[in-house]
Amino acid sequence: MFKELFERDVPLLDIRAPVEYSVGAFPNSRNLPILTDEERHQVGLIYKAEGPRAAEDLGFKLVSGPVKATRVQNWISFIEDYPETHLYCWRGGKRSEIACQWLSDLGYKVPRVAGGYKALRNFLLEKIERPPSFILIGGNTGSGKTELILKLSGGIDLEGIASHRGSAFGKRALPQPSQITFENAVAVQLIKNQAEPIIILEDEGRLIGRIQIPLKIKTSMDNSPVVVLEAPKEHRIERILNDYVICQYKELSELHGTRAFELFSDQMLAATDAIRRRLGGERHREVRALMEKALFEHSEGNLEGHRKWIDFLLSEYYDPMYAYQMKNKSERILFSGTSDMIQDWLGNHYSS
Repeated sequence: MFKELFERDVPLLDIRAPVEYSVGAFPNSRNLPILTDEERHQVGLIYKAEGPRAAEDLGFKLVSGPVKATRVQNWISFIEDYPETHLYCWRGGKRSEIACQWLSDLGYKVPRVAGGYKALRNFLLEKIERPPSFILIGGNTGSGKTELILKLSGGIDLEGIASHRGSAFGKRALPQPSQITFENAVAVQLIKNQAEPIIILEDEGRLIGRIQIPLKIKTSMDNSPVVVLEAPKEHRIERILNDYVICQYKELSELHGTRAFELFSDQMLAATDAIRRRLGGERHREVRALMEKALFEHSEGNLEGHRKWIDFLLSEYYDPMYAYQMKNKSERILFSGTSDMIQDWLGNHYSS
């Protein structure tokens, strides 16, 4: 049953407190809590001091009258929008039992997930702990690995799930998910792609921003064959300009309006400083000067300066680093070529 919930993107009504939801959530879930964080805290204190009956009585007292009516109506609105909705709390206990009863009293029969969030999480952890075989897409920075993965059957975009483009400059406008939420989403993608002849990931490091790739998945990746995507440097510069400058600034503008350019500038300078030690003092000073000039020109509507620091970092940092990494993976490389060539090669060797 759990597998079907995730395969079919069945809408999930999560009635846990917001603090619980923020620690870990599932794709296709919505948090409409039966108790606020403070109410949950109060109920928990009474549970420890006086037992479950007193805690339940307090819960009914806190969520009654207009408060109860509003929360139940929020659930009903969600259920009417998504009739297949399934409901759960932390362990399938009193909170979900009471919520389902309140809904039933108003004529809404909603399936309750046995075992709640914990059971669903444990089900997904099994998928993470026993990952399948992968093929990795490698390639220099800006070669278009994410674009290729999104075109491929069996492709899973780890950076998209992590809300981070990778590298020191990869921070997105929206925050990254929690570690557990990331793991849940990856596990769901593994389930959805399990019928594919091969699952394809980008050749990532251990971290994507602050998110860690789960150990068992990373271990499998470190022993997986690699296909290397090749692209001319001038194309890579334009792709980096689009993804890390134009799209990033657009995302920030949509969220922060007139403050976007200040935030964008601070972010780009901070990213430049984050690789100071690996660049060394002289190269860091040179690229920071290029970045500052690019940002000034950008403020006046000219993006050309960004191409200069991108070119500098590719030549002086990212390309040499990638070449070094590839030496340690040479025995695992199966094929190298353009995006079209790789798609043809994979189709010939791994078609279902």
